[in-house]
Amino acid sequence: MGLIVCAAMASTARGEVRLTVYNNDLALVKETRTLDYQRGVFDLEFTDVAAAIDPTSVAFTAVDHPNAVTLLEQDYRYDLVSVDKILQKYIDQQVQLITKQEKVHDGVLLAADPSAYTLRRPDGGLTLVNRAEVADLSLAELPKDLITRPTLVWKLQSDVDGSVRSEVRYLTKQIGWHAEYIATINAAEDGLELAGWVSIDNRSGATYADARIKLVAGDVNLVQDQYKPRPEMMAMSRAASDFQQEQFFEYHLYTLDRPSTVRDNEIKQLSLFEPATVAAKKVYTYEGARYGDNVRVTMEFVNSESAGLGMPLPKGKVRAMKASSDGSLEFVGEDLIDHTPKDEEVRVYLGNAFDIIGERTIVNQRRIADRVVEIDISVNLRNHKDADISVVVVEHFWGDWSISSESHKFEKKDANTAEWRLPVTANGETTLTFTVRQRS
Repeated sequence: MGLIVCAAMASTARGEVRLTVYNNDLALVKETRTLDYQRGVFDLEFTDVAAAIDPTSVAFTAVDHPNAVTLLEQDYRYDLVSVDKILQKYIDQQVQLITKQEKVHDGVLLAADPSAYTLRRPDGGLTLVNRAEVADLSLAELPKDLITRPTLVWKLQSDVDGSVRSEVRYLTKQIGWHAEYIATINAAEDGLELAGWVSIDNRSGATYADARIKLVAGDVNLVQDQYKPRPEMMAMSRAASDFQQEQFFEYHLYTLDRPSTVRDNEIKQLSLFEPATVAAKKVYTYEGARYGDNVRVTMEFVNSESAGLGMPLPKGKVRAMKASSDGSLEFVGEDLIDHTPKDEEVRVYLGNAFDIIGERTIVNQRRIADRVVEIDISVNLRNHKDADISVVVVEHFWGDWSISSESHKFEKKDANTAEWRLPVTANGETTLTFTVRQRS
């Protein structure tokens, strides 16, 4: 069905755009436009704002005449045009229907439901027209209280006439960014190549053309309003780039060195840094009380210059790859990392070892006083690989605890954690036994 409406809509051209995007689904939009002012009190429409704008956050400045223009009132209009809304505005008004068989129906629209239109003919009778049979519906004009795009309407008091350069700032939801990393593990598994990307996910209802983009990494506190993302299909684009990084308040700020367009309903990916070769190690960890028989595999490295990196890493997903015997890269696991400052350790959990099995057994438990328990524990590690390995055994204890006997030397990591580093020969096994005394 075609809908023919005769209407005119005021608009303003977008000028310079600066976009600061936060991790927590929020962005600060700053636009500079040249607007036409009238001396005295007048209304001005500011269009092409984000549909997800927080209208309470709007700040307005007449840059060329900051003291000559006062914002008296602001309305945010978001009752956007749709066929059903237009038809509801045309109830009891004259319309014309043209069917697919080119039959013309003129009359007053009494009802417009999903299945049919009801018209009162000029002779007073009623005509019901199947909605599926209508090819065109002709209306006189667009109702005045409907708009084609989200619009800020300002009532301004101005001491100047003519064109004035102005800046508008506002916060919008439904746009955010997150980091992704590709870690390519080397053949010896003692290092990796790390590449970083950022993804800007824009569902805000606006396109930001040739925007100057900044990204803020950190946990900025917000009073959260819940919303449901729109279900439209998303486009994706990817581009190489260069971000300049700096400390900003208690966060880190990444500034793109060139303008870039962020389209509505698009995930835009930009390179965060050039691939870096990083010294790393593969670590096998067994926590039988928490994970059963599984031996967990992690890749670990220090985010330092000496290790090949040494830059603030925003939180995000790390996907690990490794070349197989034919040289092709294969996916070997992924994990999420938190915001990581330089010189801090990064630990990426990739999965569970196939050929290494752990078995934890409580051999004996006895109460030696009213609030004291002694537990004998055995941990058996079996290595079915054709290479020697080392496995870190982790145990967590409560209360006041001590290890009264052990087959291998432990290291106290914190008030509740003990670790043993056990060698296990190729196709062999190692058994750790210890006794822990706990006082509640």
